[in-house]
Amino acid sequence: MVRTMSLLRALIGTARLVRHAPRLTAALPPDDDVLLDVPDERLAPALVAAALADPEPAAKLLATTREAAEWENRDRYVARLATFAYSRDEWLAHWLAATPRDPDALLVKAQLAVRRAWESPARAERLRELGPLIDAASEAAPRDPVPWRLALDHARGTHAGHTVFESLWEQAVRRSPHHYGCHVAALKYLSAQWYGSHRECFDFAEQAAEDALPGSLVQALPARAAFAELLVGHGHPHEDRIDAAADRAITLSADYPAGDPWPAEVRNVLVYVLMRRRRWDEALEEFRRVGPYATSFPWTLVGEDPLARFLAARDAARLEVARATPLRGAGQGRAGRGGPRDHYA
Repeated sequence: MVRTMSLLRALIGTARLVRHAPRLTAALPPDDDVLLDVPDERLAPALVAAALADPEPAAKLLATTREAAEWENRDRYVARLATFAYSRDEWLAHWLAATPRDPDALLVKAQLAVRRAWESPARAERLRELGPLIDAASEAAPRDPVPWRLALDHARGTHAGHTVFESLWEQAVRRSPHHYGCHVAALKYLSAQWYGSHRECFDFAEQAAEDALPGSLVQALPARAAFAELLVGHGHPHEDRIDAAADRAITLSADYPAGDPWPAEVRNVLVYVLMRRRRWDEALEEFRRVGPYATSFPWTLVGEDPLARFLAARDAARLEVARATPLRGAGQGRAGRGGPRDHYA
């Protein structure tokens, strides 16, 4: 009898998935169209040129962000260019040889050095050697908050105390009070994995989100605090704060067009949080908003193949919504925490 009931449940689940597949797949790009960490239209030409050992487009791009104080774009571009240079750095060597004091080249050089040191078994020792390199990048562009984001990461890896970290944080926010990258760096320092706790993470993230400008990605910082707690994998004492963080991030996500690459990482974090909270309808809606823009974070922390993990998570959300939807009356069933919501259909 038990086997019969199990088989019956499986058959009903499959029937529901088949019945509702067209509706649930609506606005979801096919698996083959989903790409990982896609560069935007400004960064892509710089990466193509870098592959040909030509640093000029990257130099022009970063100079533009510095002169226009586009700090969020600058932070993203520096990180992506350093990631590219991690395996192919001829273009960066040419750039530094031609203009060794260029503030943009120095910043990419410092970002690359920090990444390499971070992956070393002797992390703290290697990072300590890089202090002058980060100082040079900050002195070359005094208004730029991005070197201070690097300094915050550097402090975390070298086991700097709270007093040192707070002084660096003061310098960072003096240059850009709402800079997302610096806030993420501070959140990492305050995490239970490093020098704080889940409570401290939420306290910091929630206050930062309250103070953030309209549309700022800092408003989704509590979702990153929620992710950090959920990643631990055992009891979660802050369930109400996790759900509130997800609600706040959903509101922010709705302010951006579906398929917009700018909030893609925030949306990828959000779907992970929603799925862990079994809020399947809302997770599936966020996958629709993500569109084809999968991001390495957070999926690299939960599996070896981030793109495969993203696609598997998307399939799981679709399956759970289908299972909770009656064979008749599509859109009238209860699924996830939020229950029936027409705009999630």
